[in-house]
Amino acid sequence: MTQTHEIGVIDYGMGNLRSVGKALEHVGGTVYVGSNPKRLARAAKLVVPGVGSFGDAIRELKKRGLINVIRKFASDGKPVLGICLGLQLFFEQSEESPGIRGLALWKGRVRRIPTSKAPNQKIPHMGWNDVRWIKKSPLVSNIRSGSYFYFVHSYYAVPSDKTSVVGTTRYGTSLPTLLASGSVYAVQFHPEKSQNPGLQILRNFVRMKR
Repeated sequence: MTQTHEIGVIDYGMGNLRSVGKALEHVGGTVYVGSNPKRLARAAKLVVPGVGSFGDAIRELKKRGLINVIRKFASDGKPVLGICLGLQLFFEQSEESPGIRGLALWKGRVRRIPTSKAPNQKIPHMGWNDVRWIKKSPLVSNIRSGSYFYFVHSYYAVPSDKTSVVGTTRYGTSLPTLLASGSVYAVQFHPEKSQNPGLQILRNFVRMKR
């Protein structure tokens, strides 16, 4: 199978994919937005965006024959980026959809953001918040620690491998909001809505070498 230079943005019917695709093009990417498994498998990089529920997303990915495409991409060491719900799908399970197995690219689970430590805290976590880097990663190159990004989420990842956490955000408690392990990267925020810091995240991904 001949690899292309395209960045494949997976369309499984959930999320504003047009804005993600346009943002990637803006920073220099050649982008295919779609759900054709063969074309996505030939891409140089994959982006798994999405909003909505964990269980619905897994069902839609299965229906379109895309789960194995994503898993093979990761196992082959090709760059994959999860955005918002996409980050959560990379884990084994979520409290949002008990009994539904995730993509399991990473060990761990997804939990609802706790409110016990901040009773007045609203869920979902919506709006601008800062992200602090706790380690280096090519995904955050040329971005200042403490930069602000745009969030909309009610659940957060709890990775078994804590060394995968690159950035954290404080919202009642410390939430892992940027993760990286091998060729797999994920952000809980929306880079396409996060102005210059978000565009730099996408630019770093576009320029990333395998």
